[in-house]
Formats: sequence, structure tokens, C-alpha cells
Amino acid sequence: MPVTTEHLLSRIYHLYADGFRSMTIGRTLWAVIIVKLIVIFLVLRLFFFPDVLAQKAAGGDKAEVVASELLSR
Repeated sequence: MPVTTEHLLSRIYHLYADGFRSMTIGRTLWAVIIVKLIVIFLVLRLFFFPDVLAQKAAGGDKAEVVASELLSR
């Protein structure tokens, strides 16, 4: 009997769903990993990647700032 794509995708989904459903300590570890990633990306965004475009476009004309930067380079 040939394995169809739908059947294969269904089997893969059920494999992962059953695996995550039967986890005990794994759920806690995944929660810790997700929280750490969110905190890391928020901290990086706030402190290391300032919004330079908003600072240079004080009047709100961001298109003009981008055009002048592209033409000057």
C-alpha cells in the first residue's frame, strides 16, 4: 500500500503531538527556553538596536531620510 503525503503528514503530526503530550519535565524545559529567548530578544532590541530612522526623521518624513541616505552612499 503506497504511503500518501496526507497519510505521512498525519503520522508525523501524531508522532510529535503524542510526544509533547506525554512529556513531564520537558514542558518545563521548553517553557524556560521560550521565556529566555523572549527576554534575550527584548533586551537586545531595546539596548543594542536603537531606532535610528525615527531619530533622524524628526518631522516624520522617513521616506526622505531613506532616499537621502541611499543617494549619499
